[in-house]
Amino acid sequence: MSASKSSLAALTLGAIGVVYGDIGTSVLYAVKEVFGSGHVPFTPANVYGILSIFFWTLTVIVSLKYVLLVLRADNAGEGGLVAMLALASQSVKDKPALRRWLLLVGIFGTCLFYGDGVITPAISVLSAVEGLEVVSPAFKKAVIPLTLLILFGLFGVQKRGTAGIGKFFGPITVVWFAAIAVLGVAHIASNPAILWALSPHHAVGFIVHNPGTTFIILGAVVLCVTGGEALYADMGHFGKKPIRLAWFSIVMPALTLNYFGQGALLLKNPDAVKNPFFMMAPDWALWPLVVLATMATVIASQALISGAFSVTKQVIQLGYLPRLQVLHTSVKDTGQIYMPFVNWGLFTAIVLAVVLFKSSSNLASAYGIAVTLDMLITTVLTFFVIRYSWKYPLALCLGATGFFFVVDLAFFTSNLMKLFDGGWFPLLIGGAVFMLMMTWKEGRSQLNAALRQDALDLPGFLEAVFVSPPARVDGTAVFLTAEPGNVPNAMLHNLKHNKVLHRNNLFVTVRNHEVPWIGLDKRLEIEPLGHDCWQIIVHYGFKNDPDLPSALEQIRTRGCELEPMTTSYFLSRDIVIPTLGHGMAAWREKLFAQMHHNASGAAAFLNLPNNAVVELGSKIEI
Repeated sequence: MSASKSSLAALTLGAIGVVYGDIGTSVLYAVKEVFGSGHVPFTPANVYGILSIFFWTLTVIVSLKYVLLVLRADNAGEGGLVAMLALASQSVKDKPALRRWLLLVGIFGTCLFYGDGVITPAISVLSAVEGLEVVSPAFKKAVIPLTLLILFGLFGVQKRGTAGIGKFFGPITVVWFAAIAVLGVAHIASNPAILWALSPHHAVGFIVHNPGTTFIILGAVVLCVTGGEALYADMGHFGKKPIRLAWFSIVMPALTLNYFGQGALLLKNPDAVKNPFFMMAPDWALWPLVVLATMATVIASQALISGAFSVTKQVIQLGYLPRLQVLHTSVKDTGQIYMPFVNWGLFTAIVLAVVLFKSSSNLASAYGIAVTLDMLITTVLTFFVIRYSWKYPLALCLGATGFFFVVDLAFFTSNLMKLFDGGWFPLLIGGAVFMLMMTWKEGRSQLNAALRQDALDLPGFLEAVFVSPPARVDGTAVFLTAEPGNVPNAMLHNLKHNKVLHRNNLFVTVRNHEVPWIGLDKRLEIEPLGHDCWQIIVHYGFKNDPDLPSALEQIRTRGCELEPMTTSYFLSRDIVIPTLGHGMAAWREKLFAQMHHNASGAAAFLNLPNNAVVELGSKIEI
């Protein structure tokens, strides 16, 4: 019993550090952006109304939607938009047209994650470093260089993994939540009446009396729920209970106290609107608070970077991106990975965002469209899961998700007003990634069609070969082929040039599926073809780590002696030649050819031993 309690405590502490770092740092800029916009006059009624809107936004979107409803939609214990997309597409697999649309919508939502992944670290770290301006205006010129230096350091250490520093994330973030709660309590104590803003009638009153203003400021209010999607995405790492416990016991109370403390400060000193969070602190605490805030924002950014690695790996497994180099940074935790291309691509885009927008207020204008559209897409996918997978009554499904759809739509349409003020930036990033994904998916489809068109039937070919068999050499040859039942190009080249056949021949096709995990008991499908030849299909989920030699160990029980020292892996390295005619536009075919050329080799992706791989090239026209 005590062991399970300590495990729950450890997971809850970890969830506070990883899951809630982003939403925990929103206190740095959310209130400042709402009152600093100039749309809300400083009256006690307005301050009460805005604080009430903040509290009920947190309650409706985070507590009700994500913590209570969306966390229930786990895919074999996994969460996140990719897991939700897999669940939704599986639930409507008997409706191919609808499934195709859901896949498009879900993949676009996943692409928007990258737009969010650029804005969030930029606005978080920048807003923390801007605390130096409160210490002294002389620090203003140092804000951007220092922000870029901190971000460079953060991205530079990614290749070392987060295992070493990860154990400090939880405790530091707990100290952060304790600090923001204490700051809030100190100012609430000077005006306890501010707590009346907890009543929803203040929010309703503000909305009724200021409908136009409310619509405009929703674009800034949404800043208080930044990181809401992380609740769901990190479910597989921590589980539902620790995430829920952390939210209701520590995170939401601390956020509420701090927001209400900022409100009490503004009632007393309206000039504090320049930076209400840092102006809550006494002079002696400013330096420590800037340091703590910077550490908290770095931790929040770290969670998002790790999330980008994880999501990219899952998308590659689903076949929407080419293979990229994946380095494991921990021998214990297979989920801890480092992807150099994603890491430095993200860093470049973040530097561009910081230099382009120059301040957290300007970045706040860019923030919102991508994240609210993601929230909207999550709600839509949730409807299909609870309706077609859980089989709940239509009225209940429409009622549950319809309410959240209206709320999400209100936030999204409000944020659309920021489109030309910077909202285009994350949309541009998301759109570019979506174009790349669709080009890769369609290009792979065309490439496979071209390979099928020229392919020979494997069983028939083997029968013809063994009528007058070539010389056979000891050992095992593993031929990788995209389609089971077809003769791999690598085998044709081997027979043509080397004129030999191995003692054992395995024709292996790797299949990735829209489920997070596939267990070892369902890993292999094996079909004997005679003459010591086998057709094998290897199955992986989008969270599995492909390891072909390990998977093929199971064939030992089928009469094939697979010895590592005498096994060779034959791969076809196809060179794509774009051609005019049917298919994609010429520029997309050229783009696909370039992506295919630059893709990481299958050998590294499937964890094949370097000294046992033979690659044979061929040209394919699409």
